[in-house]
Amino acid sequence: MQLQVGKPVAGAEHYNGMVDCFRKIIAKEGAGRLYRGLVPPLMLEAPKRAVKFAANDFWGKTFKTTFGVDKMTQGLSILTGCSAGATESIVVVPFELVKIRLQDKNSTYKGPMDVVGQIIKKEGLLGMYAGLEPTFWRHVMWNGGYFGCIFQVRSLMPKAQTKSAQLFNDFVSGAVGGFVGTAFNTPFDVVKSRVQNSIKVAGQAPKYSWTFPSLLLIAREEGFGALYSGFLPKVLRLAPGGGVLLLVVEFTLGVFRKQLGPPYL
Repeated sequence: MQLQVGKPVAGAEHYNGMVDCFRKIIAKEGAGRLYRGLVPPLMLEAPKRAVKFAANDFWGKTFKTTFGVDKMTQGLSILTGCSAGATESIVVVPFELVKIRLQDKNSTYKGPMDVVGQIIKKEGLLGMYAGLEPTFWRHVMWNGGYFGCIFQVRSLMPKAQTKSAQLFNDFVSGAVGGFVGTAFNTPFDVVKSRVQNSIKVAGQAPKYSWTFPSLLLIAREEGFGALYSGFLPKVLRLAPGGGVLLLVVEFTLGVFRKQLGPPYL
């Protein structure tokens, strides 16, 4: 949905929402096409989440020391999240690039390694980092919204008296954070998808390159709503996913702290 350029044209295929997109893909290309580009996200998910939370912990400690405070504040939680997102974006770009190239409905690539091989052959190793700048903004916005909301929602929820109540609080905080982060970052995600799907042609400037000019271009040509293409499937994935992510991280850290003893509690 994010790769649809321009307004609907009579007689041309166009996806009119998530359900219509599912229906047309299955009808014309088969259910297996829904899993096109699965390998890059599978390879990326574990290191991506590890970097996200490790970077958030690192930047949180760094900023508290820098600003001379003992406890996290709302402002610092947002700044910390944005910094974690910036760090995470460096890891993500090559995997996202391969996924986008495979998921384009006009894609003729044979698989992930074919994408990698062709990009390196035509553009060199740095070609694997096409779309770094919009990916940077995408992750800065999502992580800032996510970790900022977690801090705020936790402070508003009743103090947990049991382990199950604490896990529930973590899930709700993460889910709200996932929703807000997705609302903030979807326009940047649309630009990132367009940039990464642009094949370089010698002597020809790509239509989409830098983030903010591309945001204005899409809004002018297709309307503001085009910047939120694919929002529904994104938020259905990332809102509950954000809750599960925080729940699992906090639960796992609790287990390790208990096993490692007092210094880590």
